[in-house]
Amino acid sequence: MLTPEASTKLFGPQKSAKFLDMLPIPAAIVVLTATGFGFEGINQAFRRAGLGVAAQSSPVIGLLGERIASFFGSDERSIEFDWAFGDAVDCRYFRVKIGRRTVDHVHKRALVTLIDNTSETRTENSLRREMMTDSLTGLPNRAGFTEQLETAIAQRSRAAFAVLSINLDRFSRVNACMGGLSGDELLISVARRMKGALRVGDVIARTGGDEFTILMAVDDGPSDALHVARRIEDSLIAPFRLSDFEIRVSCSIGIALGADQEGDAEELVRHAQFAVKRSKKTGRTEVYQTRAFDLARQEFGIETELRRAIDNGALRLAFQPICDLATGRIVAFEALSRWRTEQGVELSPSDFIPVAEESGLIVPLGRWAMAQAIETVAEWDRRTGGDCGVSVAVNLSAIQLQRDRVATMVGDILESHGVEGRRLTIELTESAIVADPDRTAHTIRALKELGTTLAMDDFGTGYSNLAYLQKLPIDVLKIDRSFVSGMLADRDKVAIVRAILSLAQALGMKTTAEGIETNELAQTLTALGCTYGQGYLYARPLPADQAFRLLSLSKN
Repeated sequence: MLTPEASTKLFGPQKSAKFLDMLPIPAAIVVLTATGFGFEGINQAFRRAGLGVAAQSSPVIGLLGERIASFFGSDERSIEFDWAFGDAVDCRYFRVKIGRRTVDHVHKRALVTLIDNTSETRTENSLRREMMTDSLTGLPNRAGFTEQLETAIAQRSRAAFAVLSINLDRFSRVNACMGGLSGDELLISVARRMKGALRVGDVIARTGGDEFTILMAVDDGPSDALHVARRIEDSLIAPFRLSDFEIRVSCSIGIALGADQEGDAEELVRHAQFAVKRSKKTGRTEVYQTRAFDLARQEFGIETELRRAIDNGALRLAFQPICDLATGRIVAFEALSRWRTEQGVELSPSDFIPVAEESGLIVPLGRWAMAQAIETVAEWDRRTGGDCGVSVAVNLSAIQLQRDRVATMVGDILESHGVEGRRLTIELTESAIVADPDRTAHTIRALKELGTTLAMDDFGTGYSNLAYLQKLPIDVLKIDRSFVSGMLADRDKVAIVRAILSLAQALGMKTTAEGIETNELAQTLTALGCTYGQGYLYARPLPADQAFRLLSLSKN
């Protein structure tokens, strides 16, 4: 770069300005004297750029004066930086370079050159806006919202803001029934209404298909966020007009407060999404709670380890006897899944079965349990030289009933181990039947064709729809332990048990009472007409070998 001193030395002070005209970019020689800044030379490009011809009117001096003065006071020979001036509409962008040949704190003269990047910068800003904006609603998209949230985190106290995650209910149904264009129209209308319900300064973004996220300032913690959530809900009360239909839209809202955690922007959004997931279950606006999130993380840990346990065959079955109340003879064993983790912790089925159902692992877990139970019965038959005299009961999850080809799976397992279908009792819950009645009815009939016995587990705790008992070939009603335990001291429980037994008798079904722990309770149930009993009075769930020894002792 030709410095001011070099141009003056080569051409003289009068000729340096003519030399500058040879440069295709705006350039000027700036000097600092005791009276202020001045120009020693300015080229035509500088004048055409509208950067002024007098030090008093030039933006270079007026807006960059401090930078130039700072440069003269430093030991730098050159500096380079971006500079913008003008209002928002007509803002211009330059790359500025200030240089000198030698550091001279007495004769302060420098060459200032500017490269006009206005066109490129405007194009870049335009593309950036498009990348940060949802094309359908015109709201910020996920990237744009995250950027604004990160700015809020950097500039404000965490206690000063909250994030609301909003999911529309039934939106997928609108899309499926009325088409994508109607769905888009609904989203635009919803976005307009919700934006109108916000306060000045609140930011709303569309961060997913039917998901909106709000960044809002808070002064009174959760109360401010809950107030805005109510305004959002109120804004959606009036139906939306789509074609010839009036569509009512509700939403689920989750709130995460900035003061509740120290993570980054993505973590705060994730917490709000976790809260909205709980909102879908509870039907009310939910504020993120650390304990609930920790529990969810623990469940993910259980899921990961359970998957390995299923793959590695680390689970086992325990067998609890089911006895004929009239004779005391063992007629069946219920197979129950048991799991000791890699850390040696014995997890209750109530801890890992719900995780298996939510994650879909219940299907391979259920297949394993069914195969293991039938294999155990086949092994007992071999050890006794024939039919060992008992059947095995296996629980079938509602999730597996919906997702798996249950009848085919059961038939293949029975055939592979040479066990007759009558030796297997499949226990279903009422919820499994209600979830998909038509599919369930087809599956149940296919299982009956295999000769299996069907039992309705936990009867009385769910829907207790008598229509299903009439239509489906249920053989056994299992009375839940919540009715049996403490029955002798509670007349209401006695009345419920008596009603279930009468119903089963009228429908030609047998009954099994769970949770029997005393002889007195067993005798009372026998007197009331209950067929079978199960509980700690007879035995706790036992490993297969111990269960077989108990069976052998009961026959002697």
